[in-house]
Amino acid sequence: MMGFEQLAALKEQLAKQAKAAPPAKTRRASPKVSARPGTPLNEPAKPVDPVLQAIVKLQKRFPATFPKNPAPKVPLKIGIFEDLVPQAQELGLTEPVLRDAIRTWCRGTRYWTCLVEGAPRVDLAGQAAGHVALADANRAQGLQAQRAARALSQPATAPKPS
Repeated sequence: MMGFEQLAALKEQLAKQAKAAPPAKTRRASPKVSARPGTPLNEPAKPVDPVLQAIVKLQKRFPATFPKNPAPKVPLKIGIFEDLVPQAQELGLTEPVLRDAIRTWCRGTRYWTCLVEGAPRVDLAGQAAGHVALADANRAQGLQAQRAARALSQPATAPKPS
């Protein structure tokens, strides 16, 4: 066990050595910034899905109609795609990508949950444009039940042996 005096002597000796030695040339690495935060620099950027890009554009342009998560989705007006087609070029979207974006938006539990009989459907301005029919509400409930049944019937994935 080292005593206080020994530690003080060692500290002094190390300080003398540090002063006597020429300063080491240290090059500070300049911080490299990734194009996408959180992406390692040595990993090539993955292309962003054009459908997701389209949804982001729709959310920016029509926030009342295409709310961002965690806000609940709202039932879209029947025929909203036809309302969007004239604006596709202005949004920088092609019709097929726009169609896929609407299809993706209207698929999934978050959208199916909003399809309740009598709930107002909204147009691009977020104004009421019709109501959800009983058949649409029933179909949404059926789709949710099918997804839940599929999730229960799929076996849990076991880790791969190494």
